Amino acid sequence: MEPEQIAELRTMYIFTPPHGQSWGLTYEGLEALLRERNPDEFIRVDDGADGPVSGSSMHFGITLDEEQLEGMALLSPEGVSVKDCTAQSAAGFVLWLRNTAVPAGMAVMFNTEWGLEVGLPATPVPDAARPRIAAAFIEHLVETGDLD
Repeated sequence: MEPEQIAELRTMYIFTPPHGQSWGLTYEGLEALLRERNPDEFIRVDDGADGPVSGSSMHFGITLDEEQLEGMALLSPEGVSVKDCTAQSAAGFVLWLRNTAVPAGMAVMFNTEWGLEVGLPATPVPDAARPRIAAAFIEHLVETGDLD
């Protein structure tokens, strides 16, 4: 598969604090940051009481570069994900997340749905500009294999 084709592949990207650390993520705090960007953004918090999965989750929409993305946040295990996303869109999202929701100086780890399926460990998001982050995400997609 050509690099341009890999760059257009869509999967879920998962962003978490380093193992054993916390961003201090709260649904209220994340909702406030999302509403600050766009007061009309879709946000729903499920308490986990009504269904087969225990624990709470937050589902939200976020528009970046005129593309509507769907995301989810969990407090335990702590993390935020965006679904059906290209490497470039995921890079834009993680820059927003790092600049607004993650405490200054704290690392952001990432994986993808495909990476989890093949057992790849979470990897630090490069402390770089969007093109370098997107390149790291594309490298990760190649590492998941089976892209021929």
